[in-house]
Amino acid sequence: MRSDARRNYERLLGAARTAFAEHGTGASLEDVARRAGVGIGTLYRHFPNRHALMSAVFEDARDDLLARSRALSDDPQPCTALVAWLRAIITHAGEYRGLSRALMTACNDDSSALARCSTPMREAGADLLARAQQAGAVRADVSVSDLMQLTNAIALAAEETPDDPHLADRLLSLTLHGIRA
Repeated sequence: MRSDARRNYERLLGAARTAFAEHGTGASLEDVARRAGVGIGTLYRHFPNRHALMSAVFEDARDDLLARSRALSDDPQPCTALVAWLRAIITHAGEYRGLSRALMTACNDDSSALARCSTPMREAGADLLARAQQAGAVRADVSVSDLMQLTNAIALAAEETPDDPHLADRLLSLTLHGIRA
């Protein structure tokens, strides 16, 4: 990438982070381009659609979650490790209004940039889930896809109920009781 294109790319990411933090993931892409000091065409040259921009914005968080899963993969208590990772996903999904809804929608669309971004997350979750299942702590019929949808649903419910800061933890606890062997 040329240096000016790289600068525009970085400015677009910074502007998108700010706009998403202020207005949620439904923030105007025209506003993102304006904040970055570029035209909307420049935004679309770098990011062909909203999901591509969201995927780039959340790449660091995804990498952090993947590193967290690797760190937890040797935990002597596999179920505790799985729960810690699910809690981290819920926290991440709740950082930006609209992210959990977008992730839930994208997981059924393999062509979406967000869905492609979530593949390594599913693989990391599958490894943690398999360890918990092998330890006899989680039912064998629980799939990682189910867990990913549940974590996004919990984050969405918490987002829709901002006056209850403990809702996500309560819903995660209820979920965990349902998946235990």
